[in-house]
Amino acid sequence: MIWIHWVFVAVGILALVNLLLLIGMIFLERKKPQSIIAWLAILTFLPGIGFIFYLLLGSGLSHRVRKMIKKKSISDKDVLKNIHGLKTFSEVSGIRALSKDSDIMKLCYDMGGYPCLGNDVKIFCHGFEKIAILKEDLLAAKHSINMEYYIFANDAVGREIMDILIKKAKEGVKVKLIYDAVGSKKTRRRFFKKLKKAGGEIAEFFPPFMHIRLLNLKLNYRNHRKIVVIDGKIAYTGGINIRDDHMGVNKRLSPWRDASVRIEGGGAFPLQNIFLDDWRYASKDTTPIEQYVAEYFPTPEQKGNVNLQVLTSGPDSKVQKIKEAYIKMIASAKKRVFMQTPYFVPDDAFMSAISIAKRSGVDVRIMLPLKPDKKTVYLATLSFAREMAEIGVKIYFYNGFLHAKTLLVDDNKLSIGSVNLDNRSFGLNFECTAIMYSEKLTKEYAERYEEDISNSILAEEGLFNRLSLRSRIGQSVFRLLSPLL
Repeated sequence: MIWIHWVFVAVGILALVNLLLLIGMIFLERKKPQSIIAWLAILTFLPGIGFIFYLLLGSGLSHRVRKMIKKKSISDKDVLKNIHGLKTFSEVSGIRALSKDSDIMKLCYDMGGYPCLGNDVKIFCHGFEKIAILKEDLLAAKHSINMEYYIFANDAVGREIMDILIKKAKEGVKVKLIYDAVGSKKTRRRFFKKLKKAGGEIAEFFPPFMHIRLLNLKLNYRNHRKIVVIDGKIAYTGGINIRDDHMGVNKRLSPWRDASVRIEGGGAFPLQNIFLDDWRYASKDTTPIEQYVAEYFPTPEQKGNVNLQVLTSGPDSKVQKIKEAYIKMIASAKKRVFMQTPYFVPDDAFMSAISIAKRSGVDVRIMLPLKPDKKTVYLATLSFAREMAEIGVKIYFYNGFLHAKTLLVDDNKLSIGSVNLDNRSFGLNFECTAIMYSEKLTKEYAERYEEDISNSILAEEGLFNRLSLRSRIGQSVFRLLSPLL
């Protein structure tokens, strides 16, 4: 019968496609075995549809894209040779205040995290706190505003910030804005074009083909960074987007707990550098690097006593830089490791680091949201949290939505950034974090962590066993797919 013949042909074609994809994953993209197994499961059980999923979510960045991102980057050497106020690493690492963390600093420096001394840093735990100060800084801008957000929404807070950007652009301030194509997919392009008409500049990171949202073959690779740099002197980073939800107005996810930092001093330089790297790629800017260095990197001034490094990671690098730095920080812990993340879907190496720290007598705590925003990722999160609880790690569920991405180690190391503790943030997204070496800030945030515990539920023994059968099945399924989440 003819139809049987065509069934065999279709099966053969699908088998050949799967084989070619498998060869590509192993020899060209060099994916990890866990990721390959997960994709094989999808390709096998969802023939045809799985192939489409792979094109949208599985294929890696092309060699051309990687090469272009690297070509557009501005190296620290280009910045340092024109700015005499910044010290060399050997001078920085010899400073007594940082000597006890010199091994962590050296690792981060080796991965691109330049040590910046003498910064004034303020921590914000709620979106409305950050936005209030951010608006003041934006209105006071004299030379430039560089802004990069995963989500920039056309809602109350988004329109408020956009109105300020338009105002400053009309005043002659150089305004540049990058938004992510996936994160800001609900915001129409005409919302951003208003800034362009006012004299500002805009760029969409990894825009879809022909500007059709559903035709984005880089859908899986998102610029998750949140960066603002004003006049090259004041910078913001962290987890708070420009969106009403992040201000705590969503009743379903209330209270919303987040974390962001304002940095004044030389620590603004690496964030400026990260922004300009992304800008030069996303906008296809060909301005000479020397012009950018002269224009956007003023002579640094010491504003406080916080020493820090800013570290990035992304699919353009073979090294998962932030994950490796976090593993090193956890391995160095002698007293405590406090974490906060909305999603906890780590790999075996990260899980082992936590397990070793706990078994070495370190007080390890992980705080997660009680109210999830993404149910599939949350089910995987519960599975990994259960495994951690079984070895004695204290798992807290914050009574609301916890969007903060923080890591606190001992009495003098604190990281606040855009990085979730999951495979996506560690390997697929473009991320950044500020690692601060400060007893004062670490103590301040540890006290805030204890306050959060008072609004949290401790996962006592047996809690995970009382979850419904449906939940436990979901945990097993989505844990299997965790390399892809």
